[in-house]
Amino acid sequence: MPIKPWPYALEADATPPTDADRLLLWIVRRQWRTVAAGAAFGIPWMLSIALVPAAIGKAIDSLVARDGQALVMWAGIILGMGFISAATTNLRHWFAVSNWLFAAFRAAIVTERAVRRAGPALTRDKPAGEVLTAFANDFWKLGMVFDVSARFAGAIVSFIVVSIFLLQGSLMLGLVMLIGGPLLLASLSFVMRPLQKRQAAQREESGQLTALGADTVTGLRVLRGVGGEENFLDRYAAQSGRVRDAGVRLSGVQALLDAAQVLLPGVFVVVVTGLGAHLAVAGEISPGQLVAFYGYTAFLTMPLRTATEFVNKLITSRVMAGRLVLILKAQPDHPQSSHAQTTHTPVAVLGELVDPASGVRIEPGRLTAIVSARPEETAEIAARLGRTVPGRHGVTWGELSIDDLPIEDVRRGIVVSQSDPHLFSGPVRRELGADSTPGADDDALLAALHTADASDAVDSIDGGLDGELEERGRSLSGGQRQRVALARVLLRDPEVLVLVEPTSAVDAHTEARIAERIPKHRSGSTTVVVTTSPLLLDRADTVLVVEDGVVTTRGTHHDLVRNNPAYRRIVLRGEPVARSAWED
Repeated sequence: MPIKPWPYALEADATPPTDADRLLLWIVRRQWRTVAAGAAFGIPWMLSIALVPAAIGKAIDSLVARDGQALVMWAGIILGMGFISAATTNLRHWFAVSNWLFAAFRAAIVTERAVRRAGPALTRDKPAGEVLTAFANDFWKLGMVFDVSARFAGAIVSFIVVSIFLLQGSLMLGLVMLIGGPLLLASLSFVMRPLQKRQAAQREESGQLTALGADTVTGLRVLRGVGGEENFLDRYAAQSGRVRDAGVRLSGVQALLDAAQVLLPGVFVVVVTGLGAHLAVAGEISPGQLVAFYGYTAFLTMPLRTATEFVNKLITSRVMAGRLVLILKAQPDHPQSSHAQTTHTPVAVLGELVDPASGVRIEPGRLTAIVSARPEETAEIAARLGRTVPGRHGVTWGELSIDDLPIEDVRRGIVVSQSDPHLFSGPVRRELGADSTPGADDDALLAALHTADASDAVDSIDGGLDGELEERGRSLSGGQRQRVALARVLLRDPEVLVLVEPTSAVDAHTEARIAERIPKHRSGSTTVVVTTSPLLLDRADTVLVVEDGVVTTRGTHHDLVRNNPAYRRIVLRGEPVARSAWED
């Protein structure tokens, strides 16, 4: 039987608020059915327990009065309330757990959407480990307050009902209940504020520790290469110590709250019991009422402790919601267009791709190389051409400004592949972007792998094309990952392909094969290569030389080597120039 997702399914345009308290209320509104159902069973569950002392008191008075019929009736009522308590306990617990899980999953869904929407902009503002901590820890704690909500509703109603019974028996006892209970909860505010502050501090330190670990795992190969293990261990130990210290500070306040949850209701029970005994001795209440009052006071520990537990978990949930809204607030560099469909203009109509800031002009259908002594300059140009950085930069594609094009069309038409691209875990075919349908034609995939010289990298994976790629391609070497990523982007066959140092991690023989194959694979398509590799530059139709962020020279590789000393210094790095490079 399929599971119906309605309790936590979200509308496609559901937009959660970016405030901790409003986020919790937003979740409540979207699962009000299960919240109300939990309260509907939580109230009779706790009331059936609260009314037992009253029924016992009536039964005792019937026994004293030797009224057998009334005694049997009240005994039956007590038995009936036991059945009600047993039945509602299971249903109340089921809805409590459901509310907890639905709230956690709903928060996870909206946060995951925010992560996908923000993209790279998110990890520029906060470490990836902080996002990892949110998914691993914060969602579950955010749902804690929903777990106790059903019992809290029962605690409020039962407290009011018991107070009314006490008022009917004794005005003084009723007033003590109605005034003393809220005062008891209010006194806990002196503990709640420092508790929330220290919980937030402990969560901050814990998030930084997770971020440190995640970032280190990502760069573990480099860390070992430079012998930085000891430095990492020192940093990790220091941060672990800060997490421990924050936990110790938190535990002191938490222990105080836990003690107060037992002590204060206990003192309250002693006061009410003492007053009831005094009234019984004075003859103002019957023996049955005395037993009932004692039962009430014993019962009072349940709603009072439930109320303090609710406040405690509410604080925890607010802290976790506050961490999640930091992710929800993250804005993408380029918001997607609001309309569902966009018109994709063919490259033949769009024409040249021009970056006015640098003077770079990319002719359609040709292989253009961009070279600079400062790699960050050409990387910035590539980012502007592909609109992968925030802001408006005036880049035009034919007659149109790409700043005004829907970002979906820009991403479809212009693809920028960085020198250290990301690989994801999953089936190799899927991660390469190939058709994973059984019996699918692999000609295009094999052609892309051949051009990128990545067939051996795929063969090294268990199962080959039908195998599984590990997270970030950790089973592959740096050069293999770069070639697999190159095959992936070649398979997409975009109208404009911008490759940033696509062969920086491969050996010279592999680089020569890739340099020879790319122009043939991309024949007739617009390709931009940001590189200082002579092998790639030699294959370019046009080479643009960038100095101080501006194009100063253009020509072929051979012409520039022969006529431009600055170009020779950048590309040949002081190596002697073969005579053939000076000749026509």
